Amino acid sequence: MPTVPLKVLNTPSGYNPLKVFITGASSGLGAALARHYGATGARLGLVGRRPEGLQATAAGLDARLYQADVRDADAMQAAADAFLRDVGAPDIVIAAAGISVGTLTAAAEDAPVFRAVMDANVLGLVHTFQPFIAAMPDGGVLCGISSVAGVRGLPGGGAYSASKAAATVYLEALRLELKARGIAVVTVAPGYIDTPMTRVNPYAMPFRMSAPAAAAKVARSIAQRRGYTVIPWQMAWVARAMKWLPNPLYDLLFEKAPRKPRGLPT
Repeated sequence: MPTVPLKVLNTPSGYNPLKVFITGASSGLGAALARHYGATGARLGLVGRRPEGLQATAAGLDARLYQADVRDADAMQAAADAFLRDVGAPDIVIAAAGISVGTLTAAAEDAPVFRAVMDANVLGLVHTFQPFIAAMPDGGVLCGISSVAGVRGLPGGGAYSASKAAATVYLEALRLELKARGIAVVTVAPGYIDTPMTRVNPYAMPFRMSAPAAAAKVARSIAQRRGYTVIPWQMAWVARAMKWLPNPLYDLLFEKAPRKPRGLPT
């Protein structure tokens, strides 16, 4: 994988900056997380599909860039190998890449979209984490970005809801697998974050957060090594209410809910 080393920040003598590897860093929450950690002097490995987006994110930061798609296990292994060789074992790995798009099972043309969403949002986590686990130090953190959308199935968003439900359960299993190693697995389930992914939504988005505010909350959850966090806190109550609604009432409230546009994002 091609890498683009950028200018290294000057750090105080004896200072040992965090080493942080982030996917989905060419835009949205991944880019906000890169800037959040970069502002602290962290040494970054940033993965994204769009090189121009990665360059914009990394401007002025101590970062190495890897153009890769998290659905491609070989590309992610190559990016991880390069980061391990050039920077070292990461203290934090954040899997922030994902696809959010509307889907309909009845539409034959949406079958490959279902696959793309599941590959990115579920297998993308595996491809991001697996290459680093053997090398990660005691006290390291793996953070996966799930979603409140995984609490219940949303009409017109079957692929996304299913992928995020699967991501949450996968991350829970991984948390238990790695507990004895001293590696924390942190699951963050955001509500609406103001990013290009959500700006196409043709409906109201309550409690929408800015990407920098969301990044700060994700970083706090990582620092606290919290197993599961919903952000913002208001959406945690919404998620609880949705989870425990009886099916007839849930169906009545959500059957005609507005739907996200279909079609894979470019």
